[in-house]
Amino acid sequence: MSHERVLVVDDERLIRYSLRESLAEEGYVVHEAGDIAEALRVCDRHSVDCAVLDQRLPDGQGTELMKQIKELDPDVPVIMMTAYSSVANAVEAMRAGAFTYVNKPFDNDEMILNVRRALETTRLRREVRSLRRQQEAGLKAIVAESESMNRLISLVRKLARSRATTVMLLGESGTGKGLLARAIHEASDRRGKSFLTISCTAIPETLLESELFGHERGAFTDARSTKPGLFEVADGGTVFLDEIGDMPLGLQSKLLFVLEERMFKRLGGVRDIHVDVRVVAATNADLDEAVQQGRFRTDLFYRLNTFPIRIPPLRQRQEDIPVLAAHFVDRFNKEFNKTLEGIDPDAMEALKRHPWRGNVRELRNAVERAMILAPGPILQQGDFAFSLEGRSEGHVDRLLSLPPDGIDMEELERDLVVQALERTGGNQSRAAQMLGMSRDQIRYRIEKFRLTT
Repeated sequence: MSHERVLVVDDERLIRYSLRESLAEEGYVVHEAGDIAEALRVCDRHSVDCAVLDQRLPDGQGTELMKQIKELDPDVPVIMMTAYSSVANAVEAMRAGAFTYVNKPFDNDEMILNVRRALETTRLRREVRSLRRQQEAGLKAIVAESESMNRLISLVRKLARSRATTVMLLGESGTGKGLLARAIHEASDRRGKSFLTISCTAIPETLLESELFGHERGAFTDARSTKPGLFEVADGGTVFLDEIGDMPLGLQSKLLFVLEERMFKRLGGVRDIHVDVRVVAATNADLDEAVQQGRFRTDLFYRLNTFPIRIPPLRQRQEDIPVLAAHFVDRFNKEFNKTLEGIDPDAMEALKRHPWRGNVRELRNAVERAMILAPGPILQQGDFAFSLEGRSEGHVDRLLSLPPDGIDMEELERDLVVQALERTGGNQSRAAQMLGMSRDQIRYRIEKFRLTT
């Protein structure tokens, strides 16, 4: 049964009754009105999906009512009807935006057919509008004012809607490669399917292969059940391979086969699994150098590099710093339940002069820390002192002095992970942000050092 709402406006009660009965039999919810004023009261209380209007009403013309209805919702189709048929009236109604024009007396079956067609138009228009909103949602998450980023967003919009199945994102750590990968997915026809991400760094080759391609029961020790991999789960969607430059050579050949043939076997399996997946790969490494040194396959490099997108570092787009900083202030106001009003102009100038070697991630962390420490409603330069002091382009303070006898890197790494988890109350995502890691990277270290959260 349809629950779409149809508004019938006519000063003749018998016509309204006849249409109400016929449309109700088709499953439509029918609202009636005898004049323009009553019709507008109905529209105030209910959203309608189609309107059937008489041209001549006691308090005005149906075309005037149609304009007011379309101001409320431009997608609502309007069927005009009149007993005073003329070419001029028909032309006027169609020019004003009517879906169609019906002469009185009319056949009820014909009217129902017109309503059905009009509602199909409504559904199509609303679906297109909804899809466009969804497509733009991911791109709107990218906060930017600079010309270089706006050009990049325009390029991504075209790419997302194309049939390209491989994309390479290049850029320094913290420039927003993960955010851009998600935006590509959300702006594409694949947005209704899965977007899955994995970091290729610091994960043993066998485990990474299992995560990507899945495994059969008994494929290795502890493989007690069959598990589908990311490519299988993301069929029809997008897989984001972060830090692709760190993928082991043995897996690179298997990834190339998947990209070329669109199929693979689970670890320990014999059956070919066919998938349709867009692969977005990202790296902050110099893949040209990795290819020359034999650490990255040449054929895989060229396959992934079909559509490269280079994200400029934050220091090369200073126009983005004020809007990004303001965005993070708004974000953390909501997250911390605060009401900070903004950033002092001198502090903003200091932010713009800062080199931001950690790019947008470093800026976000600096604003977050400043907001936690700030005593007043405006962030001052002093609130950022621990982030900006002594960090000019030509001079970077050492974070740690190496003891004369050296240090145990494993123990230092473990201690930093423990500290980050303690400061964030065991929140792995926030702890990863504090250490400049991905969530996969910190999870690996939690397992590696057998930490509990």
